[in-house]
Amino acid sequence: MYQEERLLKVLEYLNEHNYMSSHDICEMFNVSRDTARRDILKLIDQGIAIRTHGGVSLPVLKNTIKEYRERIEAYSEEKRSIAKKALEFIERDKHYFFDVSTIVNFLAQEITQSIWVLTHSLDNIEILSEKENISVHSLGGCLNKKNRFFYKADWVNYIEGIRFDTAILGAASITEDGIYYVDEEDALIKQAAVKKAHTVIILAEYEKFKSLSYYKGVNWEQIDVIITDKIPPSVFRNIIESYDIKLIIT
Repeated sequence: MYQEERLLKVLEYLNEHNYMSSHDICEMFNVSRDTARRDILKLIDQGIAIRTHGGVSLPVLKNTIKEYRERIEAYSEEKRSIAKKALEFIERDKHYFFDVSTIVNFLAQEITQSIWVLTHSLDNIEILSEKENISVHSLGGCLNKKNRFFYKADWVNYIEGIRFDTAILGAASITEDGIYYVDEEDALIKQAAVKKAHTVIILAEYEKFKSLSYYKGVNWEQIDVIITDKIPPSVFRNIIESYDIKLIIT
């Protein structure tokens, strides 16, 4: 795990617990005390945390995590390039399902067309709500704070009554039997959305072809387009070709 990713998780922990010791950092990320100390010093040097006895705490700044998240994402060139390519599939006055995904967040930032969007992503709602010409829809429900999405039991029933021109999804992992995600509730929402979409587009970095996750959200036969930053391993290229999926490399 890169230092920036650890620091974001430290901030998320601080947001809930107010304090984190260097020992906690070592235990959570399986790193040395020297690494934990460097992480603490970086947060302090950047002015987004303050030193306390044996650890670090969060100053009273409402947007600390949001601002730090934005700084981290600014370095995600691969994700941004995928999002910019996906922008070519956005058409005026169409209906879209937008997934919980950093890449989809980047896509949402770039959109200028007048479109209709249903999303369960807290970040997408925040981004799209600032665009006057975009109609944003979400049922709300219980917020999964860790992965920043809303869920409630009747989501699936609600989606059954909607037709999407396009569903745009990310991926936690891409395996030989489909696309997987971290949270079961999130995967259930995706399963419902892809069934009601005319076109299904997967946005994923190359590293997702080498990952493993827990809950299947999409089957290969449901996918129309995959946009990624590098040519996938041969086993996946064969699967993509066999299902006549359009593969786009940025």
